[in-house]
Amino acid sequence: MKKIALSLVSVSALILPIVALAQIGGEPPTIATDLTTIGQQIANAVWIVFTIIAVIAFVVAGILFVTSQGSPEKVATARQAFLWGIAGIVVAILAFVIITVVTNIF
Repeated sequence: MKKIALSLVSVSALILPIVALAQIGGEPPTIATDLTTIGQQIANAVWIVFTIIAVIAFVVAGILFVTSQGSPEKVATARQAFLWGIAGIVVAILAFVIITVVTNIF
C-alpha cells in the first residue's frame, strides 16, 4: 500500500508542472491545413507523451533498484528495466528524427 501511495505522489509531482503551465482562455488554437504542419503537431504531441512515459519508466526502474535490498535477481530485473528504458528512448529519438527529416523534405 505504501508503494502505491509513493508512486501516486511521485506521478502527481511529475504532472504538477504541466498542470501549472496550462493556459485557460486566450486565442483558440489554429487548425492546421497543410500536411507538414499536421505532421509536426502530431510529432510534438507524441514527443510530450513519450517524455512523460520515459520519466515514469525511469522512476519505476529507480524504485526497483532501491527496493531490491541487494537481492541479485531483483537488481538484475531493475537493471534490465533501466536498459529497456534507454533502448526505448533511443528508438523514440530515432523516430522523432525520421519524422522531422521527412517533414522538412516536404
